[in-house]
Amino acid sequence: MTSLERIRQRGHVRWGFVGCGDVTEVKSGPAFSRIPGSSVSVVMRRDSEKARDYAARHQVPRWTTDAAEVIESDDVDAVYVATPPSSHAAYALQAAAAGKPVYVEKPLALDRSEGEAAVRACEAAGVPLFVAYYRRALPRFEFVRARLHDGSIGEPTMVQCELHQPPPSDPDEPGWRWRSDIGGDGLLMDLGSHGLDLLDHWLGPIVEARSFTARRLPWTDVTDEIVATLRFESGVLGSAAWGFAGPTRADRITIAGSAGSVSVPLFADAPVRVCDEHGACVEHAIAHPAHVQEPLIRAIVEELLGRGAGSPSTGVSALRTQTVLDALLERG
Repeated sequence: MTSLERIRQRGHVRWGFVGCGDVTEVKSGPAFSRIPGSSVSVVMRRDSEKARDYAARHQVPRWTTDAAEVIESDDVDAVYVATPPSSHAAYALQAAAAGKPVYVEKPLALDRSEGEAAVRACEAAGVPLFVAYYRRALPRFEFVRARLHDGSIGEPTMVQCELHQPPPSDPDEPGWRWRSDIGGDGLLMDLGSHGLDLLDHWLGPIVEARSFTARRLPWTDVTDEIVATLRFESGVLGSAAWGFAGPTRADRITIAGSAGSVSVPLFADAPVRVCDEHGACVEHAIAHPAHVQEPLIRAIVEELLGRGAGSPSTGVSALRTQTVLDALLERG
């Protein structure tokens, strides 16, 4: 009996976490136990005290410092990989080898080659691979998607993205996101990838991506400024700028159409703004849930249980985003 067959026979998904750091505290972790038909059996972290503390605070029965123990446990049906990007693909491969569905934090991998290996391994093992591009399932961004497809702004023709955030105040301890060997080549991988993936969800695949890049900060080896042009399979054209080296703050995605526009920030808590062809605008305030990954995790659980429409974020869709990241960061 396969893992999926066991899940559906039992009517319940028992999760094991590989990694239980900051992202699992509020964004994702609590959702796994809030959703009917889902629970957490064990969590793993290399630091035993932090693993023990997390398990106690979140009422998880067991903890360990061994990822293999999680992946191979008899009471784990599906694996959630919540580690930095450098290990995403490797743990996805291990889950596939164990015949278990896997939900991986974004980005899928450090590059397309790693991501493709994870996708192919899961396909060969007959297990689903999901990726935490959770904005695809959030009501605020699904509202935007609906406006793009219901004629509210006519035919979408152009998109502009801008995301600027200051660098960390202490360059001696910037965190793993500023280390290319752990987090990949810069915050485009960690933050900008969310926007690129949303555009794929809203407008279809990006078929061409070109960029100019720079490394302004002397204390890091990652790309910290990118200006890009995008062309979508649908014919939509796009431009984007990501800056993480200076004091500027900006956060906006605007899609222009033949009869209006719609705009929304990627991270800031602000309304969706829909404007008609005459310039009249209406703002729509749509709150995020307390645990922002919960809508996507719910869709994943429903799919694993054999119900619902399926997850909107898969290894295949994430691999398209990975391909665009590679192109923008000039990696082949």
